[in-house]
Amino acid sequence: MGAHAQGEVGVVLGLLGFYDEFNDAGVRPNGRLRDAVRPAGEADEGEIVAYLDAGHVLLDVMEAGRDVLTGLPHRYSAGCSSLVTDGSWLWRQDFPHYLATHHVVLPETFLAHVRDSDYRMPALVCADFAPHYDETMPVVGWSSATPWPLTKDVIQPESRRV
Repeated sequence: MGAHAQGEVGVVLGLLGFYDEFNDAGVRPNGRLRDAVRPAGEADEGEIVAYLDAGHVLLDVMEAGRDVLTGLPHRYSAGCSSLVTDGSWLWRQDFPHYLATHHVVLPETFLAHVRDSDYRMPALVCADFAPHYDETMPVVGWSSATPWPLTKDVIQPESRRV
């Protein structure tokens, strides 16, 4: 599942880290996590992890989780299934852990998207983002999510402690 083109309406966001091993509701379009693990990551994996860490938090889920492969806690354990976006892609808050630790395979379209942005998290233009949010939430098991609130025009990325 790829990301939408800028300005495209009613298209589901690209999805990262929604693996079979997670006990989430909804579809898990990224397949088995175990099948995505590699011995080494991309040469720019650190920059990609930092990009993911800088994403806009959409839904804060109050829970604690562990690495589903090792059973160990990690730096994203608190709120691990919170949802994060860059406006084109959606991922679980703990996805950067699986990238940094298990070097999971990333879609080429996502890699190109991040590299083309020079690893900088874009601002979220709410009017452009709202239709994608509304289409995507039911796909990831949040069919009861309220439509995206248009309370701001643009949301700038904020640094957050991980």
